Amino acid sequence: MARPAEFNRREVLDRAMQAFWSQGYCATSMADLTETTALKPGSLYAAFKSKEGLFLAALDHYGELSFQNIRRVLSSTDTPLGGVRKFFEQISANANEQEDEHSCFLVNTVLEVARRNPRVRERVNLHLNAIEGLFRKALQASREHGELDPESDPEALAAFIMANIWGLRVLLAAGADRKRLRAVVDQMLVLLDGSAAPGKSVTSRS
Repeated sequence: MARPAEFNRREVLDRAMQAFWSQGYCATSMADLTETTALKPGSLYAAFKSKEGLFLAALDHYGELSFQNIRRVLSSTDTPLGGVRKFFEQISANANEQEDEHSCFLVNTVLEVARRNPRVRERVNLHLNAIEGLFRKALQASREHGELDPESDPEALAAFIMANIWGLRVLLAAGADRKRLRAVVDQMLVLLDGSAAPGKSVTSRS
């Protein structure tokens, strides 16, 4: 019996992710996937079982990359709340750049597929909940360090942040310019500033 073709799984998932991300799930055919991954259909089916299986694996790949990137940003400043600010500043600063041209893969998936596919919806929620957990942890640390008012609710604030991330990603997909994104980010930070402890300000620049 012939041995199955060996391949770099991460590289294949990177390529499949880009295909699904730019074209959408429905518009991406197996022919597209075999071309972009340079694998034969038999190898793709053997490794991922189906087009949906490859899509879920690509979604997991994207979710893990997003999680690691957000965790890195949140931990890159001197204070937890500073990390939250830096994350949103990067969103507005990266507006209109090539990497943002097709919005967030998770957001795209919710709008196109997740509402009709329970398996996909469950997988998207898994990644979104993990990301929300990062912000909740940062906000809890902010409250413990005296940056946030002791009466603030990190769980509610984390949900508020996630809602704003979704809105910003949709604006990016719609082609909003950097000035508009900056205005939205500033307003969001002003609202978050209302939860800061007296004498502290998330909107103050270092």
